Amino acid sequence: MVDLAAIVADIGAEMAAAPERGVPAQYIPPLACVDPARFGMAVIEADGTCHLAGDADMPFSIQSISKVFALTMALGREGDRIWSRVGREPSGSAFNSIVQLETEHGIPRNPFINAGAIVVSDILLARHEPRELIGEMLRFIRTLAGDEDIFIDEAVARAEQQTGFRNFALANYMKAFGNLQNDPARALGVYFHQCSLALSCRQLAMAGRFLMRGGVNPETGFNIVSAERARRINALMLTCGHYDGSGEFAFRVGLPGKSGVGGGILAIAPGKASVAVWSPGLDAKGNSQLGKLALERLAARAGWSIFDAPVAEGAR
Repeated sequence: MVDLAAIVADIGAEMAAAPERGVPAQYIPPLACVDPARFGMAVIEADGTCHLAGDADMPFSIQSISKVFALTMALGREGDRIWSRVGREPSGSAFNSIVQLETEHGIPRNPFINAGAIVVSDILLARHEPRELIGEMLRFIRTLAGDEDIFIDEAVARAEQQTGFRNFALANYMKAFGNLQNDPARALGVYFHQCSLALSCRQLAMAGRFLMRGGVNPETGFNIVSAERARRINALMLTCGHYDGSGEFAFRVGLPGKSGVGGGILAIAPGKASVAVWSPGLDAKGNSQLGKLALERLAARAGWSIFDAPVAEGAR
C-alpha cells in the first residue's frame, strides 16, 4: 500500500533542502523577484484526498499552464476544427521560437508553444470581446477548481504587455500568413491575461481533476470535455507540455504535464491523481528545476508513470 502522505511530506522536505534551485524567469519583472526558496506541492487523489507540502497555498503566476484550460475551452466550442489552424506535433524548439512558422506557413506546431496558444486565443475571440473572454476564462477555471478566490494578477499582465515583443512578432507573423482573424493586439491581450492567472498548487491541482477523471468534473459529475478529448489533451501534455524538454520529462517522469515559466507544473496521473508543483527557479529550457525533480520522485515512489505496467504472472 502506497503511503502518499508520507511520500509527499518526504519530497517536500527534500526539495526544501535542495541546493540547486534554478533561476526565476528574468524577462517578466514580477516573476524575476520571486524567492527561489519557495516550493509547493499538492496531490489530489481520485477520491478527493488532498496531500500538501511546502507553499502549496501560495498563489503564483501559472503562465503557460493556462494553455491547457484555453485549449479545453476551444475544443468545447469549435471541436476538431481548431486543428486546421494549429498542429499536434512536438516543436523541438523553444516556447517562443519563430523559426518553424516560416517553413510551415504560419501554422504553429502545437497549442502549447506561444504561437499555438495565441492562435487558440484568436479562435476563442470569434464570439467575444477580449474583456468578455477574459472574464469567461476566469469563471471557467474558478468552476474547475471550485474556488472563487482565483484571480488575474494585473501587474503581471501589464508586464507581459510591456515586455512581450517576441509574442507580438509571433502574432504579426501569423497574421501575415492569414492564421489570425482578429487584430494581433486583441488576441495578445487575451493571451497575456490568461497567462497572468494566479493559482496556488492546491487550486491548480483541483482545476486539473477533470483530466484525471476522463473529462468529468468530480464536483458536479458533468463532462467538461468528452473522455476522448480528455485523453487527447493528456497526450498533448505528454508530448508537448515542456517544449523542447518534453522528451526528457516523459523519460524521467512518465506523466502528462504542462509547465509554465512562473515555475509551476500541472501533472496528471490518469485515474489516480491531479498534481501541481511550484518552484520558481527554472532550468535552461524554461521549466521548473525542482518541480521536475519532485514529480520524478513522486511518479517513481507512487508507481504512477503511465509506462509502468503490472508484470504478467508468467514473467515473474
